Amino acid sequence: MKDNMLQFLYSLKSEKKAGFFCLIDPDKQEPVESAKLAEKCQINGVDVILVGGSLMIKDNFDETVRIIKEKVSVPVLVFPGIFNFVSPYADAILFLSMMSSRNPQLLIGEQVRTAPLIKKYRVEAIPTGYFLIESGSLTSVQFMSNSLPIPRTKYDIAASHALAAQYLGMKVIFFDAGSGAKQSVPTEMIKKVKENISIPMIIGGGIRTPEEAREKVSAGADFIVIGTAIEKNNQTDLIKEFADAIHS
Repeated sequence: MKDNMLQFLYSLKSEKKAGFFCLIDPDKQEPVESAKLAEKCQINGVDVILVGGSLMIKDNFDETVRIIKEKVSVPVLVFPGIFNFVSPYADAILFLSMMSSRNPQLLIGEQVRTAPLIKKYRVEAIPTGYFLIESGSLTSVQFMSNSLPIPRTKYDIAASHALAAQYLGMKVIFFDAGSGAKQSVPTEMIKKVKENISIPMIIGGGIRTPEEAREKVSAGADFIVIGTAIEKNNQTDLIKEFADAIHS
């Protein structure tokens, strides 16, 4: 795949209105089924496949990444949970620091554990400031991380956190309402954050319709992550509608 995935993401942002990421959780299906879903996503306009989740119950993470890589030509990136998910088959890993948290294990502890594996496997690490946003429900990531999300009406707090991430050297930021969230990241929050930063912004969690995805892009999102909506209804037409909405 690409020699420099960060540069690929920047190019994707320049060439299209925004990038479309599909998140595949290895715990939700067997590796072969994950690969079939990834193929369907690629055919219908997905730009990047993310692989990750909050747990690793089935212990098939590495096998899932490997099989997906055999089936698709689009980049495959690791979106790690709170454990050290690293795969030598991935094109890159979003090297997350959960900057909305005050839990030191998620700010730096897990990263220290993961760094030697990243070096060993020679996987590109993309420094990513990760922020959990209040969604109206207790999500898996909130429960597992033991972290308070940023209140969804506190746009100034969100913007200040994002700006701090940029000044600390993060290359992208990821605002996430969490898997299966009742409400997605507020559009007005995206606008406020975008006014204050110059690095790309990934938005995920709770986005259920193409229209909602288009709204996030219009507000300033550079990349949209869709997971649950595709897992629950992975019909070709729906994936294509998401792609058209995000890229338009």
